[in-house]
Amino acid sequence: MNYFSSEFKLGILGGGQLGKMLLNETRKFDIQTYVLDPSAEAPSKIACNRFFQGDLMDFDTVYNFGKQVDVLTFEIENVNVDALEKLEHDGIKVYPSSKNLRTIQNKATQKLFYLDHNLPTSAFSRFAYLSEIEDAISNGGLKLPFVWKCTQFGYDGTGVKMVRTLHDLENLPKGECIAEELVDFKTELAVIVARNSAGDVKTYPVVEMEFHPEANQVEYVICPARITESIAQKAQEVALAVSKAYNHVGLLAVELFLTKNDTLLINEVAPRPHNSGHQTIEASYTSQFEQHLRAVLNLPLGETKSKLGGIMVNLVGAENYTGDVVYENIEKIMEMEGVTPHIYGKKQTRPFRKMGHVTIVNENLDTARQIAEQVKNTIRVIS
Repeated sequence: MNYFSSEFKLGILGGGQLGKMLLNETRKFDIQTYVLDPSAEAPSKIACNRFFQGDLMDFDTVYNFGKQVDVLTFEIENVNVDALEKLEHDGIKVYPSSKNLRTIQNKATQKLFYLDHNLPTSAFSRFAYLSEIEDAISNGGLKLPFVWKCTQFGYDGTGVKMVRTLHDLENLPKGECIAEELVDFKTELAVIVARNSAGDVKTYPVVEMEFHPEANQVEYVICPARITESIAQKAQEVALAVSKAYNHVGLLAVELFLTKNDTLLINEVAPRPHNSGHQTIEASYTSQFEQHLRAVLNLPLGETKSKLGGIMVNLVGAENYTGDVVYENIEKIMEMEGVTPHIYGKKQTRPFRKMGHVTIVNENLDTARQIAEQVKNTIRVIS
């Protein structure tokens, strides 16, 4: 099929920052794109050929949108899977598949998938209602502390909470959830795996993630991860095993815990471009967004090696600021060596909302990490 400067149409469900960065690559290749998003102010709106506003969880909206395109992909998991399944039945190519998304969309079924395929993950319990957790604690079936997760619709740190006492359960959503055993880990890692429908597979170097202690959001992504060669190889092997089990098409970001005794446990996965791969835009031969495009169109996969050490700093809304966004001191960080800011196009900021990211590249990873700290301490996202 001729994708380039042709009548071929790629559909993207979700018009946020991931879609916007994916569209940078479709514009580079002159691939026609349609985007569906609930917001009239979606960041992707300015970069696609046609924009449609609509509910991603509504069957008819997603189905009717998908019927207009040749290949359909997504930048967010919260979409109507039944509509994707019907589109596949009608001959529309959907990547990653509705089957994979149905499993990944629910954190309980995702965890069960790992158990069924003998993939390493932390122990957990599944509950239909939050009230069942209190019963399990009182009868000794569940021990404090643990990590509570809602099974669906969590994102960017929401839907996850450390539970140390019964009081921590107050004001949480009452529906289906899981309680994960607390993992004594020393660092969190991620590996992005790319696979096309021909079965070609490539992995990016293992990255290390540093999280904000309050918001449970990634603050820094460090590539390559500061781990031994043997652990990096094990992480790649686990990620490839997960990819093989899903037999996905597109990108799969595999998040891992590295425990104190150097065991690797799967935390969760994302079947799309991911926050842990943003540094690939500047630091890699092929960005994760171009790679996702290559994979879903069954094109040859690009080189995944890094050109330089790369660190990504998330730009999130500062606490106590809500309203029209202002990027304070952005000119100062642009004076720093190897620094590239990416602004997502969201006009309104609020505390901890992802508003952009900054990539720092350097031949010396320690130097890049020092510059990243300067960036973090200099720029503020306020109103």
